Amino acid sequence: MLDCLETQTSLTKNQYRLIGMAVLCSLLEFYDFFMVGYVLAFVVGPWQLTYGQSAVVLLSSGVGAIGGAGFWGWLADRIGRRWVLIATIIDFSFGTALLALTPDKGWEFLSVFRFIVGFGVGGLYCVILPLVQEFVPSSKRGNVSGLVTAAVPLGLGLGAVLGAWLGPLVGWRGLFALGLLPAPTIFFMRKWMPESPHWLIRVGRVSEARRSLAWALELDESRIPITSTEKDASPVRWKELFRYPRSLAVSWLGNLAAQTGVYGLYLWVPTLFMQVLHVTPARAAYYMIYSSAGAFVGRVGFSYLSETLGRRISGALFGFGAATLVIVAAYSSQLSFANVSLFWLIMILVFAFADGGFAIVGPYAAEVWPMSLRASGMGSAYGFGGIGKIIGPLGLALIVGSSDVVKPEASVAKIVPAFAYLAAWFVLAGIVYAVLGFETKGLSIQQINSELN
Repeated sequence: MLDCLETQTSLTKNQYRLIGMAVLCSLLEFYDFFMVGYVLAFVVGPWQLTYGQSAVVLLSSGVGAIGGAGFWGWLADRIGRRWVLIATIIDFSFGTALLALTPDKGWEFLSVFRFIVGFGVGGLYCVILPLVQEFVPSSKRGNVSGLVTAAVPLGLGLGAVLGAWLGPLVGWRGLFALGLLPAPTIFFMRKWMPESPHWLIRVGRVSEARRSLAWALELDESRIPITSTEKDASPVRWKELFRYPRSLAVSWLGNLAAQTGVYGLYLWVPTLFMQVLHVTPARAAYYMIYSSAGAFVGRVGFSYLSETLGRRISGALFGFGAATLVIVAAYSSQLSFANVSLFWLIMILVFAFADGGFAIVGPYAAEVWPMSLRASGMGSAYGFGGIGKIIGPLGLALIVGSSDVVKPEASVAKIVPAFAYLAAWFVLAGIVYAVLGFETKGLSIQQINSELN
């Protein structure tokens, strides 16, 4: 049955619709995820929030994503991708909209519901990539799944644009109310999106898998041969992950290194722009839009490289390239060319590598697991990597010498040691992919499953 998918040379309209839906969901989910950073700028003064209270608000969504990635990934391997995907959209979209009801000075309310939003966002990221991968042939899997992740920096950019221009008009409550935007996609998905054919075959629902493939390939069902298969009745257990130590190491350590490096940058660079370039916070946010554009271009580029150079080489290029550019940026902080800051220009390249590499990090974290653990394995890796959301800014705070772990005081004199700390994490990512990684380019999901087992 699945040979019909693997021999496909061009994608159908239904497959493009599925990819488009995944891109839209990824864009809107990370708009929700990052929106709190812009909202906090509206309320931190009037609410007289302390650094500790601001830290809880900002980090609550990241902590929620750690738990959500593991839970929803595990559930997707047990009950299927489709309903779990719908559940995660309900989680983060309605969770964000309810934040519009936050009482004045209610930072505790804000923190609790940000945790709920993060719980859903972490889950969607770890379900939607395996789902899309299981509907396309292996020859296009790297490009397609990488392009889905390219929507993430667009979501960050959307949050920046709306926060800057729409925020003054609708207020921070209005920005949260826009979190309902992804909700209508639920009805479209219920109507036309089938369950993953790979998952259906694994659990013995072969006739449904045949209908799912017929939908994806836009073929008459009778043209697809039916496969005789035995149901895999064994329930998915977390301890099964440890049967695959290499998959565990490359996906967990790769995510930890990448997330530590990139979240440290996203947290600290806006403040650095203010101090190095001597600009206002609004102007620093404007410069970050260019960094988001660089991240988008980087993700598109690494999506292409994943199918030309392969996952291992592309992953190593991401890690070592980001580390090199981070160090170059640190030493260029006081330099300019034609009255344009070299630091700003190089930071665009930094984000092209540091964030762009997630076109490899995310999809590869699903590819290195057998079929029965694809969503669970990716969820566990993304959740473990979420520790980087804490140790990235915390490490910077300790190096800079500030007690504020949310927005460290950016001393220009400390750029070199602080960026060296982030570069070390990117070097670790490069080593993980170069040494521990194994190539999945061109291998079907069935072939990967056979090699791992």
